[in-house]
Amino acid sequence: MDLNDVIVKIVKWLRKQVEKAGMKGFTVGLSGGLDSAVTAALCKRTGYPTLGLIMPCHSPVDAINNALKFAEKFSLDYKIIDLTEIYDRLLELYKIHFESENINAEANIKPRLRMTTLYYVANTLSFLVVGTGNYTELKLGYFTKYGDGGVDLLPLGDLVKGEVKRIAEALQIPEEIINRPPSADLYEGQTDEGEIGVKYDFLDKIVRGNFHGIPADIVDSVMYRIKRNMHKRRQPPVCIVH
Repeated sequence: MDLNDVIVKIVKWLRKQVEKAGMKGFTVGLSGGLDSAVTAALCKRTGYPTLGLIMPCHSPVDAINNALKFAEKFSLDYKIIDLTEIYDRLLELYKIHFESENINAEANIKPRLRMTTLYYVANTLSFLVVGTGNYTELKLGYFTKYGDGGVDLLPLGDLVKGEVKRIAEALQIPEEIINRPPSADLYEGQTDEGEIGVKYDFLDKIVRGNFHGIPADIVDSVMYRIKRNMHKRRQPPVCIVH
């Protein structure tokens, strides 16, 4: 894969999408992570206005600092909209009626609040919401339905995690971002590989159909996850009565 060719192709595709939609630019959620940095850098290269939204919600300090460092290095316009207070108030309200023991019930509020914020800003500015999901995450269903999965465009959606990392290096994304353990930061100590239980080196191969050298139990667990999360990649089922 020629990295420069891929970068040029994605930038051209982004330009075409914004022109086809009759919109004015892009907005991207800046998490301080690899995928969001690469996505924002590619949007910036289109020449169209690109706004990064940093949306802390009990977020690690290093994630916020990474997002700020990226925005400064790439001269990216950004806004900080702190969602912590809104998140806490919502959770307090919910717990009056329901006390959940499912950690995802609380954690998934965060990306859904961010999605709502991104669309408010995008609608206000006539921008498109650009998602940061890569092929590995999309195939696994490793995203929050109607959260970080709720976007207009997915420029990294055909690239596995390792390919995104190589593009980040070509774009000269700060090393702190490239080397930070992948995490949605939905709760303290959470990492992608820790939650999934499989390294991205294996995941990238499995989602591409390459099982060589990977223990069968790992392949089985990943394939089960792909099947279980298929509903995230499809429109909701419709009951046909006519």
